[in-house]
Amino acid sequence: MYDYLIVGAGLFGSVFAYEANKLGKKCLVIDKRDHIGGNVYTENVEGIHVHKYGAHIFHTNNKQIWDYINQFAEFNRYTNSPVANYKGEIYNLPFNMNTFNKLWNVITPEQAKQKIEEQRKAANIAKPTNLEEQAISLVGTDIYEKLIKGYTEKQWGRPATELPAFIIKRLPVRFTYDNNYFNDKYQGIPIGGYTAIIEKMLSDIDVRLNVDFFQEKETFEALADKVIFTGMIDQYYDYQFGVLDYRSLHFETRVVDNTDNFQGSAVVNYTDSETPYTRIIEHKHFEFGKQDKTIITEEYPKEWKPGLEPYYPINDEKNNTTYKKYKALAEKETDVIFGGRLATYKYYDMHQVIGEALSVVRNELLT
Repeated sequence: MYDYLIVGAGLFGSVFAYEANKLGKKCLVIDKRDHIGGNVYTENVEGIHVHKYGAHIFHTNNKQIWDYINQFAEFNRYTNSPVANYKGEIYNLPFNMNTFNKLWNVITPEQAKQKIEEQRKAANIAKPTNLEEQAISLVGTDIYEKLIKGYTEKQWGRPATELPAFIIKRLPVRFTYDNNYFNDKYQGIPIGGYTAIIEKMLSDIDVRLNVDFFQEKETFEALADKVIFTGMIDQYYDYQFGVLDYRSLHFETRVVDNTDNFQGSAVVNYTDSETPYTRIIEHKHFEFGKQDKTIITEEYPKEWKPGLEPYYPINDEKNNTTYKKYKALAEKETDVIFGGRLATYKYYDMHQVIGEALSVVRNELLT
């Protein structure tokens, strides 16, 4: 009945389905959720587009990717400028001259560099063996203690001294008064939300929601010549080499009726260890909303277990070794193509997901 069965109606699956459909291929897209869009799904709540699965800010240096996504939506001029809240003290992110001025009352880049270098030397870390030592060796103790330690330990659910150093290979440190988080040339939020983009991609394609691929795997696979699989690769192979680990998230979203501006920023990170959530998202600020109320989401990291949504792969040595075994099986497949962050056990930004999907389209349909 179909040329391709696409398992997952997220960004990767939707881009592939859209491009394959343009080339005359008949596609069926299925998803276990009750909506399309995967984790970029946005829903309209009282006139505010809520990022249901966490903040998604589109950014890229690739003009081709930027032009590609802009065919589906007009993007606004939103610039990601998050702030950090450490026990009521507010600091700009990424680490820049505004951050250093607030921390140390320094004014010039040279003064800031000297302060960081003094703290790095005092720590006397020759070869970092864990995340804490790696971070201190890069940015010194003050930045680490106030802006990295608590947030990171909440995010990963374990002490920084037990986390591998490679998680923080480098930290963005800018000696300019610039609060723009990304260095990318193109950046913004789609006016009307991300769901509208996916709706346009899938408008001429058969879509079935609320269906579990694994409950009727053989039936679904028989519907198409090939499968594009965007779910967890270990689940596809029935966990035969073991379960890959993730960090999950829990979101608590509420409408705040008594104010039109809760925190003055779309994203505020809470970097102390006492606050249970890592950040609060105020959704209206993504689109410069003028509504007389606001909607906020508190984001709580949690340990992943089957049944929860997997968000961040834990790419330590143990998990990467296990993934390589699954990857070896995947490379032998002739009728199944694995794509996206869960199927490749790798964290992607949105522009990278689109790039990977278009690459698969080229290899599969244009060569």
